[in-house]
Amino acid sequence: MTTGFERYSKKTRRAAFLEEMEQVVPWSSLCSLVEPHYPKAGNGRRPVGIERMLRIYFLQQWFNLSDPAVEEALYDSPLMRNFTGIDLGNEPVPDETTVCKFRHLLEEHNLGGAILETVNVHLQSRGIKITTGTIVDATIIHAPQFDEEPRAETRSRDASDPQGQAVVLRDEGAYRCGQ
Repeated sequence: MTTGFERYSKKTRRAAFLEEMEQVVPWSSLCSLVEPHYPKAGNGRRPVGIERMLRIYFLQQWFNLSDPAVEEALYDSPLMRNFTGIDLGNEPVPDETTVCKFRHLLEEHNLGGAILETVNVHLQSRGIKITTGTIVDATIIHAPQFDEEPRAETRSRDASDPQGQAVVLRDEGAYRCGQ
């Protein structure tokens, strides 16, 4: 996403990830799960939309953001604002207290497990297999299976090349020393 003045741009991994999540997360089903527990308009301040709050909650999970950090990230990142549907020309970002109260609402009604189950069932119905892995900056990296003792070929070791120069062998390949 650009603001209109940039001459050059590149789709980042974050942008590609958020575009994919826009398509694969069943937002309407998740809203239906939360709606019975969500505050109704008329008792004080008008509540922020459920889908927007869910999207903010997911951003927190995917990018490991605290309540204050997600508020700041939403002000700082046009990409995240676009994903959540926030237009700073018309409305502010929900503050950290609002985000905290929403998270507590989900915890209080044990909705985290139901949200996860809904997403998993939806993804599996679309042929996307869920496997264990590690999330690093919201990029799924499949974790290798490790034996108790590392294999000999994965250990770092020193050697020399045919010219007698020291070479350090690592998983990534050979690195010459002293050049």
